Amino acid sequence: MAETHAFQSDIAKLLRLLSQSLYQNREVAIRELVSNASDALDKYRLLSLREEGLPAAEDLQITVTPDAAAGTLTIADNGVGMTHDDLIENLGTIARSGTEGFSKGLEGADADSLIGQFGVGFYAAFMLAETVEVRTRHYSEERGWRWTSAGTGSFTIDELTGDAAPPERGTEIVLHLRDDAKDFTDPQRVEYVLKKYSSFVPHPIHLAGADGETLHVNDQPPVWVEPKGSVTAEQHRQFFGYLSGQVGGNPLWNLHLSLDSPLEIKSILYCPPLNPERMGLGRAEHGLHLCARRVLVQSDCDDLLPEYLRFLYGLVDSSDLPLNVSRQALQDDTVFLKIRKVLTSKVLGHLAKLAESEPKTYAEFYEQFGSTLREGVATDPLNREKIADLLRFRTIENPGEPSGLKAYVEGMKEGQTQIFHVGGRDAEAVKRRPTLEAFTARGLDVLLLTDPVDEIVLNTLGEYDGKQFVSVESAEADLPPLPESEDEKDDRPEPAAPAGLEAVLGLFRDALGEETEEIRQTDKLTGSPCRLVTPGGGLSPQLQSVLGANDKNFKPPKRILEVNPRHPLIRRLADLSVNDQNGEFIKTCGRQLFDNALLMSGMVPDPTELASRAEQFMAEAAGAKSSVIL
Repeated sequence: MAETHAFQSDIAKLLRLLSQSLYQNREVAIRELVSNASDALDKYRLLSLREEGLPAAEDLQITVTPDAAAGTLTIADNGVGMTHDDLIENLGTIARSGTEGFSKGLEGADADSLIGQFGVGFYAAFMLAETVEVRTRHYSEERGWRWTSAGTGSFTIDELTGDAAPPERGTEIVLHLRDDAKDFTDPQRVEYVLKKYSSFVPHPIHLAGADGETLHVNDQPPVWVEPKGSVTAEQHRQFFGYLSGQVGGNPLWNLHLSLDSPLEIKSILYCPPLNPERMGLGRAEHGLHLCARRVLVQSDCDDLLPEYLRFLYGLVDSSDLPLNVSRQALQDDTVFLKIRKVLTSKVLGHLAKLAESEPKTYAEFYEQFGSTLREGVATDPLNREKIADLLRFRTIENPGEPSGLKAYVEGMKEGQTQIFHVGGRDAEAVKRRPTLEAFTARGLDVLLLTDPVDEIVLNTLGEYDGKQFVSVESAEADLPPLPESEDEKDDRPEPAAPAGLEAVLGLFRDALGEETEEIRQTDKLTGSPCRLVTPGGGLSPQLQSVLGANDKNFKPPKRILEVNPRHPLIRRLADLSVNDQNGEFIKTCGRQLFDNALLMSGMVPDPTELASRAEQFMAEAAGAKSSVIL
């Protein structure tokens, strides 16, 4: 005779809460029931090892059977089963955990593999079912029991004997599906859910089809729980394909972790060979798969790694996750933060080792993902120094092979106190800029920043190994003395500045007006008549070009025009300055020199005026009447 029992709490209200708040994704109902079935199998496996006379734990499995004709979905296991009292205790009270109680009665690490929270997890079934029927037989009993409820405040239990009893130990949960949940009678729909959440459950899951055939759903091995040395390259390739969808591709590198402190974490991370963001395929939005003892808690969890490591695929499995009753949310996000901190540190450490031991592989990695990695300089101040060690730059002297900042510092010249950089894509063209003359004359190498973002990165870093980053266009560049050659070791004095230099500088100031911050002479030029430098803290020409291209209202800051008093052109203009009638010509030359300097630094002056002035000079050179008074 059937017994009727009232739930020990306001079940209708709590079920409504579960349905509307905790389990908004109804697929997780299947995940919870499969996880509970796995718990039951683990329990029997442990008991068979401890109790004499029990049949060996062989052929443990979970069978899922969708039945469109009957409108049901059945999840069955041949695990430990439940007694009459188990049904009342475990299924009659919200948040009652049969697994938790069982675990307390066992000693040893094996009990830690039990993942279920059998109370509320079981009641997720009412998200899909109008009525839930549980048919079970405990391993120690000949008879079976049936638990039935519509989730409206009570449940019934009746004994199953004879042919009505389950043929062996275990539990069958039959979901009599709601009308709006009949899609869960579609085998393909159920297969998708099982593979999504339960691919790594440690017992076989068989999906029964309408034709009587069964499909082994979870045949992907959980390689992250295996010892690192036992996982083959082929297994890594297959698992990388499983996580990324890039079937047949090989990861560039992998990081296999097994940690016990400060958290118990088993994880495997893969770096793909190509960066889709470089191919114009948009921003990578995937994250890591988060599991709790092999059961998927969240796919594409982007909280486990910082944004600048978003290109990695992987899976993180931890037994320290404080899951709440739904398994969908975490009660304490500090655990997330701890996992994130550990993973980030391990990835950056792995990259540092890769750069040292496998420079070719690291070069391939940096070519693809360096632009993403460098974002961490601005967004992760705690790891800024580690990221700085991983950055790579080409230099003026070695534009073909990018190298690290450590190598640059080790190669600095005697007396050099700063790390110099310049923006530009072509090293040979950059070398011809007047601003580089002083650096090449002293044998100083200069970082070649081919991307304007690199300059922002260096400005954010500020310094490396105590050495300040300074643009070659900056007035703050502190250059060591020029090396003295054998030919220069005499007592000949430096050529004096021409007498008319101040007059020339004054005429240049009259011509350029407010366009410059200052016009002055310099001793840092060797072959060019002048150059433009940026006042301390000013924007480099490369950044000015970027800002000007993106903002039509952008006004570039004023720069300093430095004039080389030893250059023949400047000396000739100084000679001409003694005659006041040459003032306009000298002003025109000043304007032309300023525009030339703008062009060579990457800025574009007024092209119409520049062309007109050049034509005027050519006309005079060709023999037209000159305005210059000799």
